[in-house]
Amino acid sequence: MRIIGRLVNKCLHHAGWTRADGEQRCNACGTRRFTGYGALRPPGLPQVRTPSDEARARADRSAALLTSRTAYHLRRWRLSAAV
Repeated sequence: MRIIGRLVNKCLHHAGWTRADGEQRCNACGTRRFTGYGALRPPGLPQVRTPSDEARARADRSAALLTSRTAYHLRRWRLSAAV
């Protein structure tokens, strides 16, 4: 059975599944399910990266500057909205 306006079979897969090397296939519509794959992650744990002291200091300065600018602009907006 086809859904009107779409090129998709509407099969509920009641006819059963044929199993073969890492895949299953619906006997009615031919839909395939792949079952023989694992997680897509290489073996082992990821390496830990720690930024240098200089990079950490730059990030701290950048965050402080952004926070101060945001607070300044919010304060200016509130004062201008009150007038």
